[in-house]
Amino acid sequence: MESNCVQFLGNKTIFITGSPGFLAKVLVEKILRLQPNVKKIYLLLRAPDNQSAMQRLRSEVLEIDLFKVLRKDLGEENLNALVWEKITTVPGDISVENLGVKDTGLLQRMWSEIDIIINIAATTNFDERYDIGLSINTFGVLNVLNFAKKCVRGQLLLHVSTAYVCGEKSGLLLEKPLKMGETLREKRKVLDINAELELMKQKLKELEHQDCSEEEISQSMKDLGMARAKLHGWPNTYVFTKAMGEMLMGNYRENLPLVIIRPTMITSTLAEPFPGWIEGLRTIDSVIVAYGKGRLKCFLADSNSVFDLIPVDMVVNAMIATAAAHWGETEVQAIYHVGSSCQNPVTFGQLHDINARYFTKRPLVGRNGSPIRVSKVTILSTMGQFSLYMTLRYKLPLQILRLIKIIYPWSNYGDNYNDLSRKIKLAMRLVELYQPYLLFKGIFDDLNTERLRMRRKENIKELGGSFEFDPKSIDWDDYMANIHIPGLITYVLRQ
Repeated sequence: MESNCVQFLGNKTIFITGSPGFLAKVLVEKILRLQPNVKKIYLLLRAPDNQSAMQRLRSEVLEIDLFKVLRKDLGEENLNALVWEKITTVPGDISVENLGVKDTGLLQRMWSEIDIIINIAATTNFDERYDIGLSINTFGVLNVLNFAKKCVRGQLLLHVSTAYVCGEKSGLLLEKPLKMGETLREKRKVLDINAELELMKQKLKELEHQDCSEEEISQSMKDLGMARAKLHGWPNTYVFTKAMGEMLMGNYRENLPLVIIRPTMITSTLAEPFPGWIEGLRTIDSVIVAYGKGRLKCFLADSNSVFDLIPVDMVVNAMIATAAAHWGETEVQAIYHVGSSCQNPVTFGQLHDINARYFTKRPLVGRNGSPIRVSKVTILSTMGQFSLYMTLRYKLPLQILRLIKIIYPWSNYGDNYNDLSRKIKLAMRLVELYQPYLLFKGIFDDLNTERLRMRRKENIKELGGSFEFDPKSIDWDDYMANIHIPGLITYVLRQ
């Protein structure tokens, strides 16, 4: 399968959206490093013109640490030459028809040359504005599909979704497509996606007529997205708009071969191009960093709940392997879960223990140069317990500060009250957003992905190598303590 995957990428013209995002960058680096004979990579970047797009490619992709292995192997000059030869930047936006590509000559050239379309572009904010979530995650997907239909050579559209389009279902969650108009609430018989679009537009128009500030409009759009998501059974705007995007893609694909990859919580690289590379705080990383900095005193989680983590290089390997497996198949529609909960589960309790051991032995350094001591975290398994804890520990003292502020308005206790009040509101907001995943009871079946892995094992004699995506190969203690947490410290905290 490894040699098949490398050969598959050779002489192909690939169109990738979502650059310079985390996953897209790892994919581009992988292709250039393993198959320099790729014919061309068209990269769609949000930019007003080609010069700006090239600048983003240079500063946000090629010059970052992720490309240091390629830079070392090829040398700066040869890497630049490879990039100039193989990569064409395309300024555009998936929320616009024809993906916002204004150069008609470039558009015609892309439609005549592209073999594979890989859609990674998305907004991943849980409480995104509803108008933005719909334009990118839902109708942006439809724009990509319509673009792909015009690619005369195109024989595969690979769309990256999320495993959590399942909502808050529990038990074994199968790799099956979402039906058009499907809703997760029994009382809501149908989900009308076009009606959701019109509802959003009407609300936006009302807010503009009321002369609302941009901040008020933004908050109203966020509230609308969350309300509509929960009405239909999804926990937040992100997974709701991603689910609707899948529905549109499946319903309107006609005979276009379609593969949907549903990764779980994506983490740092396990092995390629080197272990531990990550960009920004992702999923559980905010908890890890808060604990390491001594700021995490209590947390909402079920110690026995499985946290479905998967390294980003495994996701990329699975994407390339599925594309190679389905290339040229007619009318295929396949779903692949890429995660670890079914084959190699790790619980929140295990992750917390690894975290505690790590920062006890290797504490972070505070601003004063002293090591930060970590203490035991109070883990609460229900939202009711967490709310009670917050009330007794923080909200009651906050009310005392509020009383002091009223009695002594000139004192600086008022500043303390405002600051603490803001922090408590933010903490409660974040916990409410993450609650569905902290207490998640689902296990993602990956039968399709496992079949692909078995085909791989039959085709090569040795396990491991450049296209490994078997989560059973992950030692969670070793990965978290020796790869992921050090990666966070090096590439995110910059310590």
